Amino acid sequence: MSDRPLRADARRNRERVLAAAQEAFAAEGISVPLDEIARRAGVGAGTVYRHFPTKEALFEAAILDQVARVAARAEELATAEDPGPAFFEYLEMLVLQGGVKRDLADALRSQGTDYTRTVSQSLRIALGELLSRAQQAGAVRPGISIDDLLTIIKGFFSAVHEAGDDPGLRERTFAVISDGLRAR
Repeated sequence: MSDRPLRADARRNRERVLAAAQEAFAAEGISVPLDEIARRAGVGAGTVYRHFPTKEALFEAAILDQVARVAARAEELATAEDPGPAFFEYLEMLVLQGGVKRDLADALRSQGTDYTRTVSQSLRIALGELLSRAQQAGAVRPGISIDDLLTIIKGFFSAVHEAGDDPGLRERTFAVISDGLRAR
């Protein structure tokens, strides 16, 4: 795409495609076909490809917006007076959102692309800061690294997505995870 600003109709189409993609990826993950995204946006497949040459490029644009919001919330909580509740509030938001929205889970599970490294790094930094502060405050058991925590979160995402429609599974599983992370 050139550096020229988009015409108003092209900008609206791009925004519609991006909004439809965010909705579709959240519901179905990266496996959703581009034709389905085009249908949801009310545009042709060619319009989607004009703005996003690959599904991965579209996924990147959709997920980066979500990660920016998630990281901003972590930054807000990083200055909380009591780091323990701040950590657990953020962790709950992250795992419950990722347990429902497949796009965040897919982004964390994906390996090897620039945007997944960016997503992982953004979340790693944000979550690492909250984890460190909560451990220093004695709210989270020592010895849990950021890699341990990300592995737990990825496992949570996989488990709840494979389990299907058990409405209480996410909450029960999160309760077990959070109890296991708390310092005794």
